[in-house]
Amino acid sequence: MDPSVAGLIGMGLCAVGFNGAGLGIAYIFGKTIETVGRQPNAEARVGKYCWIGFALCEAIALFALVLAFIIMGYIPTA
Repeated sequence: MDPSVAGLIGMGLCAVGFNGAGLGIAYIFGKTIETVGRQPNAEARVGKYCWIGFALCEAIALFALVLAFIIMGYIPTA
């Protein structure tokens, strides 16, 4: 297999990190809305943990993006 093709496949596989992060963020905010709907007085406590979870899920997506850029830098051009 040509090294440039392997690099492009690796960059495509980094997109799996975006799928997981998107599903995680959707799940976190969905459960937060459900919890606030059941107990409106818990909004302040739940909201804090919601944003922490969002930041951690988004960090996974950023790591995948950085990894894709690193792989892109090693793809031979010739």
